Amino acid sequence: MRFQISKLHATGNDFLVRVARAEDRGALDAQVVASLCDRHRGIGADGLITLSPGNADADCTMTLQNADGGAAEMSGNGIRCLAWVAARNDLGTDEQLIVDTAGGRRTVTLVRATDGEVVAAEVDMGPVTIDAGDVSITVHGTEYRGDVANVGNPHYVCFVDDPETVRVTTHGPIIERNERFQPQHTNVEFVRVDAPDRMTMRVWERGAGETLSCGTGACAAAAVAHRRGLVKERVCVRVPGGELDVAVGETVRLGGPMVHIFDMDVEVGD
Repeated sequence: MRFQISKLHATGNDFLVRVARAEDRGALDAQVVASLCDRHRGIGADGLITLSPGNADADCTMTLQNADGGAAEMSGNGIRCLAWVAARNDLGTDEQLIVDTAGGRRTVTLVRATDGEVVAAEVDMGPVTIDAGDVSITVHGTEYRGDVANVGNPHYVCFVDDPETVRVTTHGPIIERNERFQPQHTNVEFVRVDAPDRMTMRVWERGAGETLSCGTGACAAAAVAHRRGLVKERVCVRVPGGELDVAVGETVRLGGPMVHIFDMDVEVGD
């Protein structure tokens, strides 16, 4: 099978996006995805997104697979990358794109430069559900306390003194697979509230490892912190890859940039 891949990133969270033809729409084989996302032997990415036709009045459908090939419900950064590719393919309107995802339908508002290029987007991520609060998990003698939340995909938001010193790559995967989060596992956010309108976050993403940014994680973190009375309705979430804007209300809105890196043709086995 031969197809074109577009590589983009949104605050450092990078994705491969392909536009599916009628005969190959939907998810790719997990091993193929893992090979393409491999940073040493493949193209390299945190995940692969397939853009296919929409259902009913949706402009398109987003199928997301993590870097290990496993299915994922939703990505706030990934859907902004998809929106760039969709706009190049004349899907949606100049200002808006309606996308069906495994986590539900999402509306994306496009931000364009003076030359018409899509440079950023704001996504209505739907409501954040707080499933449980003040959940304690201990790893190697370190206790983490936080909330279990869902943004169309699962999160454990824990508050720490300094995200820079947290053992994200060693404790993250253990928390991800904690018995509480079986069988689907969870994304893990390590968060510090810096001011009523500012937070700092590092994230361990299931199926991808530590990433430079996580849009749904930023939404979960802001919603949890707002519910605890720690931040206002609008908050800037600083991640290693940049900054994300989150507005908390009946639904949560995520804003941020996306950057097109390159296009290339790939050929994979039958």
